[in-house]
Amino acid sequence: MKKHDLVYLTEDATHHDAIELINEEAFGPGRFVRAAARIREQGPHDQALSYICADRGETIASVRMTPVTAGGVKGHLLGPLAVRPSHKNMGIGRELVRIAVETARKKGSEAIILVGDPPYYMPLGFEKVAYGALAFPGPVDPGRVLVIPASAETHDKLKGEIKWRAG
Repeated sequence: MKKHDLVYLTEDATHHDAIELINEEAFGPGRFVRAAARIREQGPHDQALSYICADRGETIASVRMTPVTAGGVKGHLLGPLAVRPSHKNMGIGRELVRIAVETARKKGSEAIILVGDPPYYMPLGFEKVAYGALAFPGPVDPGRVLVIPASAETHDKLKGEIKWRAG
């Protein structure tokens, strides 16, 4: 059995190439046409809220957080989240999500939003956004739009366009 030495770190510029490789491996060239990618193209992600996991010095997973406005909410778009195949099913993705969400909430994020698989993300605290409540800059399956709201009122304010915001 292979021994792992996992360390979770805040992303910095030295991780960029490894993260690009991990995302290419996980999502292929089609990742650039997804609606969430259209938002990420509008401006940079927040490195202070984005994390990597390293195993013996090698970056093997990452999650990024992009500041967004979603209707009347100032929040963050979580993703992409990707783990190298050699390290899947070890809880690394769940831990990266937990760390990123916790940090974003401490920094005052009103909502952490993502487009993803409900069976994976709902046990991590995500809830479905009302069907069609958010307009993405491209096609998206409304049943895959999920959120961790900061308060009960957040859902009511999640109506309108979702787009990148500065800081």
